[in-house]
Formats: sequence, structure tokens, C-alpha cells
Amino acid sequence: IPPKRRKLMTYEPEPRSTVLVIYTGGTIGMETNDEGVYETKENFLVSKLKTLPLFHDEEYAVAHFAADEKDFLVLPHQNGRRVMYKIMEYKPLLDSSNMMENDWGKIASDLFEHYDHYDGFVVLHGTDTMAYTASALSFMCENLGKTIILTGSQIPIFEVRSDGRDNFLSSLIMAGLYNIPEVLVCFDNKILRGNRSIKNDAGSFSAFISPNIPPIATLEIRINVDWAAVFRTTKTEKFRVHKNMCLNVGLLRIFPGITLQTVKAFLQPPMQGVVLQTYGAGNAPDDRPDFLKVLKEASDIGVVIINITQCTKGCVMTSYATGKALNDAGVICGGDMTPEAALTKLSYVLSKETWSMEEKRKFMKRNLRGEMTVVAKEDISILDFELIESVAQELRLSSTEEKKKLQDALYPSLMCAAAKTGDNDALEILRRSGGNLSSHNYDGRTALHVASKEGHVPTVKYLLQQGVSVHLKDCNGITPLHDAVMGKHQDIITLLVQTGAKLTIKPIVLSLELCCAAASEDIETLQAYRDAGANLSVCDYDKRTALHVARKYR
Repeated sequence: IPPKRRKLMTYEPEPRSTVLVIYTGGTIGMETNDEGVYETKENFLVSKLKTLPLFHDEEYAVAHFAADEKDFLVLPHQNGRRVMYKIMEYKPLLDSSNMMENDWGKIASDLFEHYDHYDGFVVLHGTDTMAYTASALSFMCENLGKTIILTGSQIPIFEVRSDGRDNFLSSLIMAGLYNIPEVLVCFDNKILRGNRSIKNDAGSFSAFISPNIPPIATLEIRINVDWAAVFRTTKTEKFRVHKNMCLNVGLLRIFPGITLQTVKAFLQPPMQGVVLQTYGAGNAPDDRPDFLKVLKEASDIGVVIINITQCTKGCVMTSYATGKALNDAGVICGGDMTPEAALTKLSYVLSKETWSMEEKRKFMKRNLRGEMTVVAKEDISILDFELIESVAQELRLSSTEEKKKLQDALYPSLMCAAAKTGDNDALEILRRSGGNLSSHNYDGRTALHVASKEGHVPTVKYLLQQGVSVHLKDCNGITPLHDAVMGKHQDIITLLVQTGAKLTIKPIVLSLELCCAAASEDIETLQAYRDAGANLSVCDYDKRTALHVARKYR
């Protein structure tokens, strides 16, 4: 088969994204029983979804699904792609009020087990403890490179009036079509960072807010993603989960007249970590030396105490004498973390057995997953970038919105051009000017695709350290790993595989590539595919492998 023909075979008639939905329970999938009360029912959700055209295009499924795809549902056409999703239903289904640490571990394990097989993930969850689960998963999921969205509803999805339909559809679209490598919460047409969210209203469809940062994305007439706000891992390591969370943690809310006996009892062994919820900007009584002494003694023997505010919005500071007194007693400033984030972060950090106590205190002060605000050292505006400003003037653009659209149009091409020449300095300027290094050009190609194809190892390292995902596909379904294989760049293949990259090429296309390489004695290509994790024994349509071809043409 000529090379041009083989390249065309990598096109899909209608590109697909796959999403795994983990259904843990919650109001969203409940039905009304004979007494008019909501209750969970096994296998009810999937069977009902199949009857709703918004959630399943039956005609497309019958015409295009393969035998091994019969358990999938598929959304109607969205932005040039189809979102296929499969629902994994837990047994028994849980009310979120019953959610425990071992349930977080089960969700994390399932995410890890299926991570390489899906483009994104949705967790259907009750609303009462959703913020706790989202915060916990954000820490448990290390080196995350794909989108995980938690959602639910205030009214079951099959009621005449329900927020569940929009929440679930929005989550599927965002998980399938957008690469936001965070644990997120989707509610009321907003995408919130999971470890920044709290349940704020028990009687409103706007149940969740992220009080100290704006939403990551808003779903209005257009979907608007604040790409500059997306938190990305800086490690070039594979995705993994950490499940053994420390259970000896708790929340202690200060109130006027709290007794010394209450505080002492709370800090007794086996307690290892405490989130102290104080007044205002982190204040507690400083005229009670006995109270401060108990905190200091507990801190000295290894209890990690984190100070966060009782207020919904705002952060802890040491501007007041009362706040400074806590700091002097060894209490760590928790900044603007939510109670859910502070508690689960404490549980995560304390469970790291290889970290010393000094390291654990250090990591509690550090922003690990975007859970706390770090004041930027410099504030670089996009308007300071001369090229964009010059082009805007030449085109007579005046408004900020017009300039932002120009930036979104130009930056992907500029980044790809910089990656082609291995110009890391130019990429850094673009990043610091507000550019999203994961943005793609008109062909769907990112700077990582280009750098991988061209063989620029330092540029690939830089982009991975900036959190650019190895899982992004261009319009032809090509990933950066496939580009590196085609370029025969062994060092880059190793880097990408270490970061969790997987070959997504179809088996029949892979077999043709391998057979062509074997026929032309192209050992480097065969080695590249092998190092990328390809099965060199895959068969073509004639049940022939590369070894068959190599023996014939030897």
C-alpha cells in the first residue's frame, strides 16, 4: 500500500471520544417509588438513558458500533466528534452521606484500571459529600493527564423538571471533547476545580460554588474555558493513584467559649492532623495562653495543625496579632483552602510514609493541585506582548475581546513554529504572556506533536514539565507518541511513555505499518514501535505479521 494511501487510512469518518462514567449513586439516577419517595434502583439508569435521544443516538449505534462496543451509549454529533460513553454502575449504589475513605479508594482504583482505555471520565455522585470526594481524588490522582468530572443533581434526571440532564450532558461533553487534566465538578453550567468547590445551597440548582477562584469553564451559548487557569502537573511521570489515605484527621471549629478540655480531647492520639477553622482572616483568642500552649504541645509531638477561615470566602493571614499567635504556636497557614480540600490534603500528605515530618509540613504549605492561591511574582499582561499588539493595531482591533480572539487564533501556530525549531525561550515567552501550551492549530496539532516529530528532546521535556498532555490527538487521531515513532526518536519515545503515553493507532493500521517496515528492512521503525509499546505480532487482514514479511523479503 503506497505511503499516501496508508496515511489516509488513519482518518476516521467521524472521530470519536470515549468516556467512562462511574455511577456511584446519588439523586441523579433515582426513581420515585409508590410512596412518592426517591430511591435508587439497580440497572435503572442505563436502561432509561437508552430511551432518551439526547443521551443515546440509537440509529448511529446500530449502524456503526462494533460487537465489542454494544455496552456503549453515544451522544448526538458534537463539534465534529461523537462522544461514546460506558456506564460502570456500583453495587450497591451509595447515598453520598455514606461515602467513606475506602469508597474514594475504589473510585481511584477504577480510574487507574481504565485510565489508558478512555479519553475522559465522569463520576456520578450524590451532592452532599461531592466536594469531599472531588478534593480527595484531586490528591489521590497523581500526574493526572486526563479530565475527571464529578456531577450529580438536585432532582433525578428522569423527572419532568431536573437539573440532572444538563449536568450529565455537560460533563460528558467536557470530559470527551476537552482536555482539562484536573478533577472537576460540573454543576449549573459551570466547571469548577474540584478541590476549590463547596456545596453552598441545598435548595438551588446552583448548589456548588468555588468561592475563591472563578469557574474553570462556563457553558453558555458557547463553551468558554479559562485555559490559563487550568492546573497542570509539572512531572514527567505516568499517572498513578495513591489510595492509603491517613484516617486520623479531623476538623475543629473554634467558637466563643470553647473549653480547653474540648481542644485537648480533640488533639489526643491517635490524631495526626487537625484542620482548625478560625475566625475571619485566621484569628483565634490570643489572651488564652493555656489554649495556645495545648496547640504548641500537640504540634511539637507531630500533630500537623492547619489554620483555615470559617468564612466561605477569603483566606488566612497573619496580619492580626491573634493570627500571628497561632503561627507562633506551630499552626500552619492554610491560605484560602476549603475545609474539604484542607482535610483531604492533610489525609493525603500524612499518609506519605517516605516523607519526613518536616517534608509533610512543607508540602501542606505548598500548592499541590491548585487547591490554594499562590501570589504570582509578576503580572504579565497579554498586551505587553509586542507581536499581538502590533498585529491588533494593524488590523484596527481595539477591544480586549477582539485581541483575545486574535491571541487564540495566532498562539497555537506560533507555539508550533517555536516547537519546530526547538525554541524553548519563545515558548516560555508565549506561556508567560497568557498562552496555553496545550492549544492546537487548525489541524489539531500542538507544540508537543511538533517537537516530538522533529526530535527536539529539550523542548519535549519543557512542554511535559509545563503539564502539556501526552494524550492529545490531532485531527487524524495522531498522538505525540505516534509522531515520535514516525520520526524514530527513541529518547522522546522513552520520555512520553514514562509520562503515560499509549499508542492509539488501530491494530489494522499498525499491522500495515509494521509489515511495510519489515519489507523495507527498516529496523529503526520496528524498534520505535516496540519501545512505544506496540505489539509487533499484530496481524494484517491476511493474518500476516511483520515476521512473515521479513522472512519473505530477507
